[in-house]
Amino acid sequence: MKALDATWVDAMAGFKQSGYRPKHTIKLALTCGEETTYAFNGAEWLAKNRPELISAAFALNEGGSGRTDGHGKILYQSILVGEKASQNYRLETVNAGGHSSVPIRDNAIYELSDALLKVRDYEFPVRFSDTTRAFFAKAGAVRADDLGHAMVALSRDPNDAAAEAIVSKDRTYHSMLRTTCVATLLEGGHANNALPQRATANVNCRIFPGETVEGTQAALVAAISDPGVKVTMVPPIRPVALPPPLDPKIIGPADELVAKYFPGVPLVPQMSAGATDGVFLEAIGIPVYGVPGGWLDPDYNGMHGLNERRSVRSVFVGRDFVIDLVKLYANAD
Repeated sequence: MKALDATWVDAMAGFKQSGYRPKHTIKLALTCGEETTYAFNGAEWLAKNRPELISAAFALNEGGSGRTDGHGKILYQSILVGEKASQNYRLETVNAGGHSSVPIRDNAIYELSDALLKVRDYEFPVRFSDTTRAFFAKAGAVRADDLGHAMVALSRDPNDAAAEAIVSKDRTYHSMLRTTCVATLLEGGHANNALPQRATANVNCRIFPGETVEGTQAALVAAISDPGVKVTMVPPIRPVALPPPLDPKIIGPADELVAKYFPGVPLVPQMSAGATDGVFLEAIGIPVYGVPGGWLDPDYNGMHGLNERRSVRSVFVGRDFVIDLVKLYANAD
């Protein structure tokens, strides 16, 4: 986000300094709190309290990007069209406890552990949106390997189990095909020499567009199938992710610019397996699109890790691309 935020600021400063006068109004909103869902969220606050400040025909956001083969060759550029909703759930087990010298099988930690293994093994069903269907068809077509063939086959037939098995070996593609839930935090017991009276875990779910937080909660309860495990939603409760349309007025200019900057490289619509604050804008009727222009390697350049990085060329080419793209949209009839 540092690179893209700097690009937005650079663009607006450049427009002002050059005296640029677009046909349409350009607004910039830089907000806090996306990664701290338990705290204040600026995009959510604006959407709920000052929607007039961000009212727009559409919004540009993070999420779009090119992907390389890991050796510098850009395979495709993507424009983000839709994302999942992030929602946390708390799993809790309780027990009467007692002294650890006289253990019993009815143990809060064991019961929670069994539940988490069921969450690990549960696969949500394959789902497709217009965006993901187009992504797998186009991104698969640029590959000449078994994965590429399987991506194309799955886009044609979501029930192709053989193709799905190949595609799902790629962690990112597996997540793009369905809702996913994973344990991220764990806590239990109160003393080294006592039976645990309580054990809890946080399960973070990335919910496929159109699916609800309540439906995902019900799926977890059914998969765990243990009335002794309480499953509750952890605030904030996210709105349903609404996929924006594959609007030619949005896709067309981006496609045109990709052809100019990256000859022979296709533009592919892509749904984020993660989630952004775009979900709050979509909830008030503002479709959100993630801009292409930069690029990442297959390991996503250590995103969210201690070795998170971007190549200098990706940042500066991406900056020029984004500024040109904003002008195309701002001057459109």
